[in-house]
Amino acid sequence: MARKPPTSDIDESDLRVSDRKKVAVGVPAVLHGLQVAVDQMGVDRSIRTLLRVNQKDGFDCPGCAWPEEDKRHVAEFCENGAKAVAEEATLRRVGPEFFAAHSLDDLAGHDDWWLGQQGRLTHPMILDEDATHYRPISWDDALREIAEALRGLDDPDEAIFYTSGRTSNEAAFLYQLLVRGLGTNNLPDCSNMCHESSGSALTQTLGIGKGTVSIEDIHDADLLIVAGQNPGTNHPRMLSALEKAKGNGAKIIAVNPLPEAGLIRFENPQTPKGVILGGTKMADEFAQIRLGGDQALFQAIGKHLLEAEARDGDVVDHAFVGEHTSGYDAYRAAMAEVPWRELVEATGMPETALRRVGEMVRTSGKTIVCWAMGLTQHKHAVATLRDVVDVLLLQGNIGRPGAGVCPVRGHSNVQGDRTMGIYEKPSEAFLAALDAEFSFTAPREHGYDTVEAIRAMRDGTARVFMAMGGNFVSATPDTAVTEAALRTMDLTVQVSTKLNRSHVVTGRRAIILPTLGRTDRDRRGGTEQRVTVEDSMGAVHSSRGRLDPPADDMLSEVAIIARLCGMLFPDGAAPDDAPAHEGDPERGQAERDGAEGAASGAGDGRGAPRADWAALETDYALIRQHIQNVVPGFDDYEQRIDKGRTLMLPNGPRDARRFATSDGRAQFTVNPLEYPVIPRGRLLLQTIRSHDQYNTTIYGKDDRYRGIHNARRVVLVNEKDIRQLGFAEDEIVDLVSEWRTRDGGIELRRAERFRVVAYPTPQGNAAAYYPETNVLVPLDSVADVSGTPTSKSVIVRLEHR
Repeated sequence: MARKPPTSDIDESDLRVSDRKKVAVGVPAVLHGLQVAVDQMGVDRSIRTLLRVNQKDGFDCPGCAWPEEDKRHVAEFCENGAKAVAEEATLRRVGPEFFAAHSLDDLAGHDDWWLGQQGRLTHPMILDEDATHYRPISWDDALREIAEALRGLDDPDEAIFYTSGRTSNEAAFLYQLLVRGLGTNNLPDCSNMCHESSGSALTQTLGIGKGTVSIEDIHDADLLIVAGQNPGTNHPRMLSALEKAKGNGAKIIAVNPLPEAGLIRFENPQTPKGVILGGTKMADEFAQIRLGGDQALFQAIGKHLLEAEARDGDVVDHAFVGEHTSGYDAYRAAMAEVPWRELVEATGMPETALRRVGEMVRTSGKTIVCWAMGLTQHKHAVATLRDVVDVLLLQGNIGRPGAGVCPVRGHSNVQGDRTMGIYEKPSEAFLAALDAEFSFTAPREHGYDTVEAIRAMRDGTARVFMAMGGNFVSATPDTAVTEAALRTMDLTVQVSTKLNRSHVVTGRRAIILPTLGRTDRDRRGGTEQRVTVEDSMGAVHSSRGRLDPPADDMLSEVAIIARLCGMLFPDGAAPDDAPAHEGDPERGQAERDGAEGAASGAGDGRGAPRADWAALETDYALIRQHIQNVVPGFDDYEQRIDKGRTLMLPNGPRDARRFATSDGRAQFTVNPLEYPVIPRGRLLLQTIRSHDQYNTTIYGKDDRYRGIHNARRVVLVNEKDIRQLGFAEDEIVDLVSEWRTRDGGIELRRAERFRVVAYPTPQGNAAAYYPETNVLVPLDSVADVSGTPTSKSVIVRLEHR
């Protein structure tokens, strides 16, 4: 039987620190995941639901975007996947009576863990101006309020539309059409904060903003460099792929400031070896690098390879370099000028260790580099990733089996959202195809990314904020600035499955629209609908939930957007000879009411998109037909996703060594070496996830792999730094970040009451969990080119309380 939701927050004063783990997953992880599922869903519902996760006739896990093999296990989920499913398929409910019992101030006094534990949202709610409580509102009235607010703007760019990585392809495509129909490209999304640096670097160097490998390539590699990521917590199913590669003879280099259990040893709970024989040793080499030293590491590898080529030959793939690349001579000359002593200083690793890593790359016939936010959230992140590509190009490790770049994306469809057009800087080719398909002219001026959106709200140039999923307040940097900015909005709208911090930090008015999740049955037009998602490696597959929705009148994201489009663009609501809302006269009247006074066009004279919005709401295959007509690579979309088959999107570098760059070749680049310099008496902080969270969703307050129990407000610091800075282990301190502004001043930001925990980080480095430490990340501290917040390199000092 499922447990009731908590009535109070966890008391973090009861912190317990144990020895960190040196093995990941195993039977304890399975048992823990199952216990969380049973607590939320009960035994029978847990079994029925978990056995459908990531199955061909089931639903895509709402957690990470790691791909599945064609042959699926019976239990195709990990511990954190079980937690993600349990959070969504929970039997707990948050309805109007909950909001009547809890004022906004009351809710704001609780943390994200407590809010998320209350259960699924069931009814549209509105917060009136100056009200203390949300109150229930009908679906028609809620959508009418949103449509009227959008029509009342002086300029479409006064609206901001955020998207999380959980949104399906169908919903994302319709959402961006709505936004561009209004006349703006203000489509910030979670990619802006995570892998925007990857897309920027890869588009410039390889002509595609995605990875170039498949799951089969992972299995076939000779060497895998896993840099700046923690797969044991963030995407545990990746460990099975790494184990298979190890079984095929591959070696693994782990590059990280923190030793992570998943890259030390893996006990696969689905194999006898993992259960009773001690599992598999993972990393053959642990490169414990200083924060921000990754660019120096890859320059060291490149320098070592080029020196070996000059000395012995037979290292550089000259046939590939000559036929498929540009810029080799300039890169070779630049690497010759980089001194080894500076590479040692930047990485914190001795030259012997750097050369040992370089030699492992030299002797590998097929190398893949995998990375996540540890590489993307630094000022020089894009330069770092360009240097990653440089190393791979030297040996021809792009466009052949077992080799390539592998940015490991986070949320389950974050890559698909971008493919569907959720992007503030869309290409002309995409917009032209959209125009032709929907008989309007989409805006061409670039919109706001996430950081720019916060600045616009802060500066008073935005009035309406709408989020399609996610937890914007907890995901973004500079928490105090972000919250103050959101409170200036005329209206904030959250389309959500569960309660989170973004529901209690609102504009003058706020609306919550509950929506279906991946696990829920979505019945529209008398038929059960399916949606599609794209995984981290460009494979698209279908997803269909089977559980009864939390409320009978619950709308999907697709239905919410389609109805809004019908209100905002009534001229294109249906063909002239077909009733727009046959069988639903109440909805038809609501849309006619909502359309009163609407201009004949939208987007400042550009015209409104034309589509049969009612039909799109009730038949998602029609949306997929539009996607097929607009987005390259989706030919025979419907047929190719039938029966659980996977649609592999075209990938020029992988498929044919074809590069859509300025000269049609992969680009070597010369990137001046950059790395953080830490002032005396300060530390360089990285924000991290615990094992009991996924992105901003907090499942609990344990991080058992790191030995942290019952608390999140902790800071991990090298034991020598604790002593030298004059602090004591277990002391309660404030973290104060220091940001030098453009005029030379110093801005201070404070996170209070963190417990100091000794941990084997490199000296000068520290780590603490987000979202609690997002308050320390300055809004203006962003990566060059990509604009990604620099959450992995925050200069802080510890302060006695």
